[in-house]
Amino acid sequence: MKLSVIIPCHNEEKYIEKVLTDVNSLELPCEKEIIAINDGSDDNTKALLKKLKGGVNFKLLEHNKNLGKGTAIKTGLGITTGDLIIIQDADLEYDPADIPFLLKKMEGDVWAVYGNRGIKRWPKRGFHYMLGAKALTFLVNFIYRSNLHDVYTGYKLFNLNKTGKELFKNIKSSGFEFEAEITCKILEIQGKIIEVPINYTPRNKAEGKHIGLRDAFKGFFTIMRCFAEKK
Repeated sequence: MKLSVIIPCHNEEKYIEKVLTDVNSLELPCEKEIIAINDGSDDNTKALLKKLKGGVNFKLLEHNKNLGKGTAIKTGLGITTGDLIIIQDADLEYDPADIPFLLKKMEGDVWAVYGNRGIKRWPKRGFHYMLGAKALTFLVNFIYRSNLHDVYTGYKLFNLNKTGKELFKNIKSSGFEFEAEITCKILEIQGKIIEVPINYTPRNKAEGKHIGLRDAFKGFFTIMRCFAEKK
């Protein structure tokens, strides 16, 4: 069994070295490969990634311009060799130390393990993020009769032996709305998603958070598009 860790990076010069170092040093019960995608960064991220190649074992892919998180994930998926994949955001909102815990829950008929961030901690860093994530999660649950708590979590572990790469290749989302679309696609074919609590350290716009109100609207229209296509 092998885990592929896909790390989309856009203007993350403050965090990328620690993220890669932490992921690389993880002791896991399986093989792992790390794939970082520089998604058109215009800060020092690109230079740091090339420098880190000398001491950290990871594969590096490049986008000449910013194409979005969803596109970066699909680019990384194109060269993965793992049976399992997890998305690791490059900003340390998600703690790589939680990855072994998510792996333990991937068993039997489970298609995906989602890290539940614990919404009660969010208002200190941005109440509107909490409301947006809650509203979109409610919409997915209403349409697909599911009982998820955190559709927009960035920590998603997938079993490719269940989902297959084709499911990801057919995803149309280029940005953060990827989170909604991949969830809808799994639920459409009755794939099993479970959630586990994780550590989460949110940041706000001043600290470099990329997601915003426009992404909430994109998420809404993505969910409705998936529902229309399903019908």
